[in-house]
Amino acid sequence: MGRVDAAFGDGAAAVAPRLSVTVAYSPHAGAVDEIAVSLPFGASFADAVQASGLLQRHPGLDLANAAVGVWGDLRGLQDLLRDADRVEVYRPLVVDPKEARRRRQQIQREAVKRAR
Repeated sequence: MGRVDAAFGDGAAAVAPRLSVTVAYSPHAGAVDEIAVSLPFGASFADAVQASGLLQRHPGLDLANAAVGVWGDLRGLQDLLRDADRVEVYRPLVVDPKEARRRRQQIQREAVKRAR
């Protein structure tokens, strides 16, 4: 992906360089909404989410309060993208992971007691 210069005499118009990124969001467990978008260099995470149409497909998603990242690394909405980034919009946790583990352990302990 580069710039084609019209000065070479081939009559080609100048093509602005673009980024190819993927935007992913999981509205609930087992579902992933993922779309590839092409953006101009200098685009931000917010630009990618807007261009993906994610907010229109998921009206309950509050981008102002959502965490975003690239490949699991948290970033800000105004951070700039790089080519081949995978923009991830994270939903809030429903249950604290430690509490979820405690609940699973409790259920497992009760199952073992009943099996005796």
